[in-house]
Amino acid sequence: MAVLDDVRRHGESARADIVARTGLGRTLVTQRIADLQELGLVSAGDLGVSTGGRAPRNVRFCPEAGRVLAADLGATGVDVALADLAGNLLAHRRDDVEVAAGPESVLSSISGLFDEVLAESDGPVPVWGVGVGVPGPVEFGSGRVVAPPIMPGWADYPIREYFAERYRAPTWVDNDVNVLMLGELRAGAARGHSNAMMVKLGTGIGAGIVVDGRLCRGAQGSAGDVGHTHARRDSTVACRCGKVGCLEALAGGLAMAREGMALAAAGNEMLARRLQERGTLDAADVLWAAGRGDQSCVELVGRCGMLIGEMLSTAVHFLNPALIVLAGRVAAASDVLLAAIRQTVYAQSLPFATRRLEITGAELGADGGAIGVATMVVDELLSPGRLSAWIAAGSPAGAAEIAALPG
Repeated sequence: MAVLDDVRRHGESARADIVARTGLGRTLVTQRIADLQELGLVSAGDLGVSTGGRAPRNVRFCPEAGRVLAADLGATGVDVALADLAGNLLAHRRDDVEVAAGPESVLSSISGLFDEVLAESDGPVPVWGVGVGVPGPVEFGSGRVVAPPIMPGWADYPIREYFAERYRAPTWVDNDVNVLMLGELRAGAARGHSNAMMVKLGTGIGAGIVVDGRLCRGAQGSAGDVGHTHARRDSTVACRCGKVGCLEALAGGLAMAREGMALAAAGNEMLARRLQERGTLDAADVLWAAGRGDQSCVELVGRCGMLIGEMLSTAVHFLNPALIVLAGRVAAASDVLLAAIRQTVYAQSLPFATRRLEITGAELGADGGAIGVATMVVDELLSPGRLSAWIAAGSPAGAAEIAALPG
């Protein structure tokens, strides 16, 4: 359904614009629009600008036609929302949950929050789809988590089936970085970009990749797992994945915390005082000290930024993105780190590859994950393969099986 996808992505459009962008004939576009209007997915918009004859009537996507449930799960919390088909959050909840508590406990908590946001709606709401973002690797085709470092008990757990049975709706699961990338692509810093990359810098390091306007997940869903690229051949530092020398083990949040503890033990006054006050140190403490000019911490953060920048320089030559978005609590907390990343990327990449490259921060903040999850669900619902499976019924509500169909 190229017409529906075109209208959704471009907002109000005249028929002539849709014909030009989709490559379909005017008669076919007119018929498709009529079918979509009958289903309530598009409607007549404002009058367009006349080019000499009668002013054209624009067509607009109707995001209010359906509702989706979205949950963005982190290591210690979850964002849950009811959203429309444009990813607008209509009702929203945040709660503290420990992903290490296991799937039964966490998914039960998410279901309770889903029920709360549904109760905020006026009258019964047919759920068109459910989406979940998780802080671990996901085989996207099956919706199963695979060997997650910080999610004990979640490997191969049937998350999709859990929510599909409860809400009788198609359900999709993806990793947290991919859904953040989708959120920024639809409504944030990457809006309007066809080739972009997001790097989430937190406890670990991961990336979301957009090529020609589409999220690139790879064959199984592991595209963008850049935290486990080999950063230093001579390193003996063990990573959570069991290998040594991974970027995440040398430059992620845990690495900063580890090196910060070593600095405190070696006599760094600022960190030692912080350690005495708090009983432990994390990456935020190191970034805090670097931001206040502590030379050892500035050097530590700079080394981490250089390693991340070297990885990104390689990615720039492979993918040639126009935009790199830096997200996550570590990225948001340090201008020193961002400066080191930018300097390394531009210094180690060819000028042709970086001629129009912009490196910036994420815009959506705490809402980005939930918006991205909602966007993922709508993308899958409206993909040509799945849309054709439910469009005759007028709604995908109750058709949980379509999540298993190819898009």
